[in-house]
Amino acid sequence: MCSLEKKGNIFVLTLTGSGEHRLNPTLVDSIRSALRQIRAQSSSSSVLITTAQGKFFSNGYDLKWAQSSHSRLHLMDAKFRSIVADLISLPMPTIAAVTGHASGAGFILALSHDYVLMKRHRGFLYMSELDNQLVISAWFMALIKCKIGAPTSRRDVVLRADKVTADEAVKRRIIDSAYDSAEQTVEAAVGLGKKLVGRKWKGDVYAQIRMEVLSDVLDEIHIGNTGSKL
Repeated sequence: MCSLEKKGNIFVLTLTGSGEHRLNPTLVDSIRSALRQIRAQSSSSSVLITTAQGKFFSNGYDLKWAQSSHSRLHLMDAKFRSIVADLISLPMPTIAAVTGHASGAGFILALSHDYVLMKRHRGFLYMSELDNQLVISAWFMALIKCKIGAPTSRRDVVLRADKVTADEAVKRRIIDSAYDSAEQTVEAAVGLGKKLVGRKWKGDVYAQIRMEVLSDVLDEIHIGNTGSKL
């Protein structure tokens, strides 16, 4: 589950509890509900910070639940597509404060934000699909191509299944900055959020620009949901 707190114009969405924050319909529906609340309560200049409790930001899809039937896997993927589409169209800057491991779809969740800040110790970014004999979906790859600019970094993430530490992710320009503790990571995210709020950008304009920047991702999300490239 998740909680939502509003501090001035900054929304803080937290994945709660000490578990792995596996993405299953219950957690995804909880996140989507929070995003709907944020959209309804947002002012012309707001910011979203997403973070998590415990040693995991998110350990990806709940494969034990999803792989019991093809329909469950399809449902899980469709629901997660909706979360990423919601984040891309959200009328405000978004910041992921990654305070633990982010694997598979959890890594994609972090990358779906405009800024990624990360705790330096005891956490890594990891596209686990290759190690788990799973094909990375086209819409995941579309987001990775948009967010990880260097071809060698993309190769190491998807074709070597590297477990990328925070400091290495900064060097590879996958994330923006790294901090020594979860508390410092969240504090830095709040500080960045205040600076972004101070810019007083119009949320709808910001969202439209982001949607253009990530139009290839939205196209792939739409194709996946309809099953057609037409």
